[in-house]
Amino acid sequence: MLKKLSPEKLEEILETGIEIFAENGLHAAPMASIARQAGVSVGVLYKYYANKEDFFRSCLRHSLDSLEGLLREVTSKEDKLLNYSRQLIRALQSFSALHPSHIRMYHQITVSSGEAARLLASEIEGLSSRLYTRLISQGRESGALRRDMEPGLFAFFFDNLLMMLQFSYCCDYYKARMELYCGGMPEDSAVEEQLLRFLESAFTFERSLVPHGDSRGENR
Repeated sequence: MLKKLSPEKLEEILETGIEIFAENGLHAAPMASIARQAGVSVGVLYKYYANKEDFFRSCLRHSLDSLEGLLREVTSKEDKLLNYSRQLIRALQSFSALHPSHIRMYHQITVSSGEAARLLASEIEGLSSRLYTRLISQGRESGALRRDMEPGLFAFFFDNLLMMLQFSYCCDYYKARMELYCGGMPEDSAVEEQLLRFLESAFTFERSLVPHGDSRGENR
């Protein structure tokens, strides 16, 4: 009779799966390698998971639970968007350092195509898209944020910055790209402060308050 695996062992198996999916993608990741690295047999994996796609979904859900918990913790108390942003940047920097394979797995997912890609995007981005759109809408309505913006698009741009920040800590190409722009890998504190300044300008200065020059450099 197959011995039931402990919750700790099941978590270890999922973390191993995330690591291998991050390196190989869903289709090229061999279940045999996952089982061997996790110290179990392939038969044990298929006792708990119907197939590789089912196992991948479990790995993804395991990772998303961590990220969703992080988002809920950061936004559990009512605050201004820029204060949320500071906490989010710090939390994502920490998450990227502790779980780089999770971020690389998301990066692999971004090259998916077809209906599967749409379903994965909905599952992964659903919470953050709703959360950021709501926070931006509330800030706009209260007057804390600029009023001349469309919350959905600004939420999309905001999340793009945070997503690319995570890739820049964990994915070799994006890490090299960051070093190229910054002349080396910047300190986390410098990234935090500069990104907050960028966000403050984006979210608080309305177009009517910013001088716009014409083709001759004259203000309009």
